[in-house]
Amino acid sequence: MEQTQKKKTSKPYSPEFRERTVRLLMEHRDEYQSEAAALTAIAGKLGCSPDSLRVWARQVQRDGGERPEPTSAEKARIKELERENRELRQANEILRKASAYFAQAELDRPFRK
Repeated sequence: MEQTQKKKTSKPYSPEFRERTVRLLMEHRDEYQSEAAALTAIAGKLGCSPDSLRVWARQVQRDGGERPEPTSAEKARIKELERENRELRQANEILRKASAYFAQAELDRPFRK
């Protein structure tokens, strides 16, 4: 059976490239019939996918307060809190198991005067 390959997780485009590409989209969006047409034309000229450009533009809009979704900073904070929550759950599980182990060991110990 063939294993499925993981998606590439590295980001092939630099933050500077993304910023310039989104700025170009924002500056020239009115020259096209629709946003989809602008995305397709500009992304094609710059060598990235229209969907990538759309995602980058939406994130810039969120970070600028133009869209209601979480900003990049909020997303990073949520990710950090989820990681911390996961670590605390693991620590609590370890402590619970250790407590149960020592409680059982105390019950198994013979009674001495």
